Amino acid sequence: MKPLTVSKRTVLAASTIALLLGAACNRTPAPSEATSPVADASASAEQAVAQETKATSNAFDISTVPVSTATLGGFPYIGLPDGYEALRPETNTFERVPFWTGDRLEWVEGQAYGALVQAKGDHPFSQLELNRNIQALVESLGGQRVFSGRIPAEGKEGIQASDAAVNRVDALGDIYNESAEVYVIHRADRDIWLHVAKNGNQAGVLIAETKPVAITAKALPADELKKSLDAAGKVAIQVQFETDQAAILPTSKPQLEQVISLLNENSALRLSINGHTDNTGSASHNLQLSQHRAAAVRDFIIAAGIDQKRLESSGFGDSQPVAQNTTDDGKARNRRVELVKI
Repeated sequence: MKPLTVSKRTVLAASTIALLLGAACNRTPAPSEATSPVADASASAEQAVAQETKATSNAFDISTVPVSTATLGGFPYIGLPDGYEALRPETNTFERVPFWTGDRLEWVEGQAYGALVQAKGDHPFSQLELNRNIQALVESLGGQRVFSGRIPAEGKEGIQASDAAVNRVDALGDIYNESAEVYVIHRADRDIWLHVAKNGNQAGVLIAETKPVAITAKALPADELKKSLDAAGKVAIQVQFETDQAAILPTSKPQLEQVISLLNENSALRLSINGHTDNTGSASHNLQLSQHRAAAVRDFIIAAGIDQKRLESSGFGDSQPVAQNTTDDGKARNRRVELVKI
């Protein structure tokens, strides 16, 4: 049998094919084959949605916490372990205090308790011992820990800009240099929040339970609104809003209906709706909040059929208090909406 031979022409052809294949693999894609700007934008949009979805999924949601049915004692519900005692405890029947959830500050309105905790007698202070005891007690009451670690800058800044930074300095502990732990007990009728943070050889403990403020203000009828406007040029109405928001609560509807009746009965009347807040939070935040709340009232009245040309809205934040901001009653009086004749 003759040996298999390969001609020079065959070798040349094979070499040429190899070179062509190599060039095809290494060539720069034509513009039509390159990634288009539209594709890049689409990919970026998909990444943004994915990141937003991830952030949303990581956000704390109280509805995911099981409802506790455990028997509770009296407020503040949490006792201290052996060897520890509360120093300068203070309870307020209605207050607004912050708790860090891991992604935001949760501002809790309701009954609040705060104190410094220190070791008693010869017992050495141990933050770990205190934390473990509080965690075990909270979990026995059907609650859970929602955060453990250093509160980030945005959380600390929000707390520092509030009244709590002064009124609850003991209870907050040294949140600027130490870790904090936050717990919640989710009840069918309320939520109980607890914050504990080290402060040197002591610890701060803050406890609050959500409690709606008792609405005692009565809706002023249209004729009384007119009398006050004729006599003083303005009248205050207590419109209720969601906490730290401009959403009007349903309890405000009867009062706003009287304002609408007033405007319907006095077709020449023009009003400026002025929003005011107490001094909780920063001045810039309060100014913006008061503006949004005044605008919300104006929009509510316009939606009822009143000509928008008859209405203006302005916000003044906490710059025009009518009472001292040192008491809950004073703060409630300062959180108001005024109708001013123009």
